[in-house]
Amino acid sequence: MPGKHAFLKQFYLLTALLVGLITVSGPGLTAALADEKSPAPAEKKTDETPESEDDPASKNPFPNRPQAPSLDGGTEWLNTSGEITLKDLRGKVVLIDFWTYCCINCMHVLPDLAYLEKKYPNELVVIGCHSAKFDNEKETDNIRRAIQRYEIKHPVINDSNMTVWRKYGVRAWPSMVLIDPEGKYCGHLSGEGNRELLDKVLERVIAYHRAKGTLDETPVHFDLESAKLKPTPLKFPGKLLADAPHNRLFISDSNHNRIVISSLDGKLIDVIGSGQIGNKDGDYKTAAFDHPQGMALVGNTLYVADTENHLIRKIDLDQKQVSTFAGTGEQARYRSAGGKLRESALNSPWALAEIDGVLYICMAGPHQIWSHKLGSDEIGVYAGSGREDIVNGPLDTSAFAQTSDITVDGDVFYVVDSEGSAVRKVDTKKKTVSTIAGTSDLERGRSLFEFGDKDGVGMHARLQHPLGVLYDNGRLFIADTYNHKLKTEDLKTLEVKTFLGTGKDGNSLNPVEFSEPSGLAKVGNRLFVADTNNHRICVVNLDNDQVSEFKVQGLTPPELPKTSEDSFTAASADALTASAQKVAAGVPLAVTVTPKLSSGFKLSPLAPVKFSFKSADDPEITIARGKGTVKGNQVLLALPALKVPDGNYLLNLRFGYCRDGVGGLCKQHSAQWKVPVQTVAGEKNSDISLSLDLTKE
Repeated sequence: MPGKHAFLKQFYLLTALLVGLITVSGPGLTAALADEKSPAPAEKKTDETPESEDDPASKNPFPNRPQAPSLDGGTEWLNTSGEITLKDLRGKVVLIDFWTYCCINCMHVLPDLAYLEKKYPNELVVIGCHSAKFDNEKETDNIRRAIQRYEIKHPVINDSNMTVWRKYGVRAWPSMVLIDPEGKYCGHLSGEGNRELLDKVLERVIAYHRAKGTLDETPVHFDLESAKLKPTPLKFPGKLLADAPHNRLFISDSNHNRIVISSLDGKLIDVIGSGQIGNKDGDYKTAAFDHPQGMALVGNTLYVADTENHLIRKIDLDQKQVSTFAGTGEQARYRSAGGKLRESALNSPWALAEIDGVLYICMAGPHQIWSHKLGSDEIGVYAGSGREDIVNGPLDTSAFAQTSDITVDGDVFYVVDSEGSAVRKVDTKKKTVSTIAGTSDLERGRSLFEFGDKDGVGMHARLQHPLGVLYDNGRLFIADTYNHKLKTEDLKTLEVKTFLGTGKDGNSLNPVEFSEPSGLAKVGNRLFVADTNNHRICVVNLDNDQVSEFKVQGLTPPELPKTSEDSFTAASADALTASAQKVAAGVPLAVTVTPKLSSGFKLSPLAPVKFSFKSADDPEITIARGKGTVKGNQVLLALPALKVPDGNYLLNLRFGYCRDGVGGLCKQHSAQWKVPVQTVAGEKNSDISLSLDLTKE
């Protein structure tokens, strides 16, 4: 990735190229956190500066900044119902995350963003700007699936032409840009592991703009791509492991956070894991994983790369117990040589294999192969300098690029380097690394960008982000993931050939189409394929190359705890007081709420409307709760007839409104009214009318 490996952990100062030839210089995000006791030049007071210089909130951490460039230029917006502009975001702190979904470092940033979004739900809006490395990543549907797979909950721009990337002068994945509530560009930083820094910067920016009155803390709502996913027995399955002697197939059901065990003819044997994200040890029903990937079977012990927990888990298949084998549960932020099993932090273990009592680990995060002698208490680096590149040679000076799968042939094992689109050979006797498909040893990391879809011999072949590899009697099967193909490589001639797949994303079985396949296993004449984005396992009959779907009988999605429909509160602790309402006795009530909105905004019929109607005298008594509807400029609620003739009631209501009613940024409003109600005999009216002024939001 351009600059990624060279600039990780290096914070960019504020020297960024903005919109053509406009250059901005000054302190960056790190400089904003300089020691408060250090002398600093006096800030010129303006009419906008709060008066108290003793209050930290009165000091703008990023004074005299220019307006940020627009977000125009993307191909499409995802995780939102429409385009979002910086004008829509005025009043919010905006953090733009420049990422590409192949990049392991970009994946490491997502938990930090989720943490900040949870901590500052009403002050911060994160915008993902997906500026692709690989051709496959430019396709909106593929980005949509990546958003679903990585459970991203903020809007994302498909910046397929790198337009927004260039506007902001970005040079590396991942990079983040901060924009203040007045639309001013504050600065940017690059790399992962910046949660604490960003948290401190956000605290300062939020405090200043809250004191100044320029912070908009109205909750916002986005239409997430995850809502478009239908429940399926498997969800983005990752890796496969076949155990022919015991008639078993192990499936890492990655986005269901569990391991599925099936017989080779499709009968469900067991499910390991509750389905909830976590790192809990215990029996099959209570254990928890976080997006597990590769597996290795030694005897009747299954080792699992619990990727996003940064752990290796150990499953006793006889006792049906899950335990933590290696790792601390925290990501290793710096290159580590290893150490004690439970004391050494790991970094995105992705695939596992065992040779002669040694467990080899594709450690995707630091671009290395690690190893562990079973029975010992040590784990550490086996091969790879940690530099992200495709470099051959001795184990310690070789370089890998996001190792993603491993397969064994005697004393030799093969790995796929997904970011380098290469297949590598590691000889455990000669202790050397070589490249057998794709390029290597090019200057300035150019091997990372020599990808494509081309059959050929050795260095002349081209792959695109392969995630799976499997040895079989003198040849390799390769899951050429971003080309949506399976390929083979003859290990004598090194000839790489397309085996199955049209090269286009799809789910047809005749002709066969795949969608980012990533896991492989073989038993006899059957090749099993984890067709990841199609949420299925395919099986290839190698006698005639016919493909069918392998279904696990009786497998269903995990049942996860449901959230309450009434889990919302009013925006203010003070209830609005409505005028007394006279209604007909014994007649269902119709409540109409008419909000007055700022110019350009309309009620959104797509945003959820939720309400509860309770007794004000005894809030434990709920008269009704449910969902309302939007009609024109009004919110409509249906309530049952009141059993008590007269009384005071509390109406809690939440609804959304967007620019023109369909804009990408939809604001949420929660309100509570205290409503005095009188039932009057002979009264024909059963309507309750309420109003609300939101023009100041």
